[in-house]
Amino acid sequence: MKLTRRLILALGAAGLALSTALPVAAQEKTAKIGIAIPAATHGWTGGLNFHTERTINAMQEAFPQIEFVLTTAGDVQTQVNNVEDLIAQQIDALVILPMESDPLTEPVKAAKERGIFITAVDRGLSEEGVEDLYVGGNNPQYGVVAAEYFKEKFPDGGKIVVMRGIPTAIDNIRIEAFQQVLEGSGIEVLDMQYANWNPDKAFEVMQDYLTRFPEIDGVWAGDDDAALGARAAIEQAGRQESMVLLGGSGMNRVIKMIMDGDALIDADIFYPPTLIAPAIEVTAMRYATQSPIRGRYVLDSPLITKENAEEFYFPDSPY
Repeated sequence: MKLTRRLILALGAAGLALSTALPVAAQEKTAKIGIAIPAATHGWTGGLNFHTERTINAMQEAFPQIEFVLTTAGDVQTQVNNVEDLIAQQIDALVILPMESDPLTEPVKAAKERGIFITAVDRGLSEEGVEDLYVGGNNPQYGVVAAEYFKEKFPDGGKIVVMRGIPTAIDNIRIEAFQQVLEGSGIEVLDMQYANWNPDKAFEVMQDYLTRFPEIDGVWAGDDDAALGARAAIEQAGRQESMVLLGGSGMNRVIKMIMDGDALIDADIFYPPTLIAPAIEVTAMRYATQSPIRGRYVLDSPLITKENAEEFYFPDSPY
């Protein structure tokens, strides 16, 4: 399912309009939807929290008969506890963006066994078939686009380093797709380390790479927060003239760099925190319309360049 960023941002308004057309019988049904997401610990999750609250407000206005319970967590164990608390509150549906896939799978399975409708967002779970609904970005495409970017930059081969995210299903999918596309290209991946999609950790990882590898042609930071951390380390070492840096997710600050013709970062991969909006909305519509909604909603992850960056730039957005 292909959705542009502008369409995603408009879904809340569409939900409001649709609610006015719902029959009275549909309006009478009540439900409680629990939401478990990471706390706003960095830019992407800050945007995630902003759009979660925006969407909940829109859905509450559209469907006052549906109750929403929002929880946030700064670490995995807190999110596990949040899921257990939501189950105890007898929710009808759970919308969850797992901080990590493995430790959240069993708690979510426990919710599913109690008859709770499960919507998994973005990172997914480590076991297939647990969720009833999945909403996320095109993670194989994310890895493919990154690999194609470096193949175009270095048609005769080159040396690159990679920063992984955190141990999740989507990170594995992205890396596997990335490696498959690079096979036979002549591009050598010098090392891969987890940078946790975090600027401070990425700064440390990049410092390590710069110390150990005298020749680095390109860096895939995997995420814009990590890209900015890597950028700081590269500039501190004075090596920005000799390499290219690719992030991902579509942070406004990074997109503005691309629009302004930045020499180090000339492209990005789109993966918006607004994907939480359709996840909440579609889950709510299941109860508002009493429809048997299930399936997968996948948003594309195109390459953002100077030529199309304006389409993805929203200066008023928190991310």
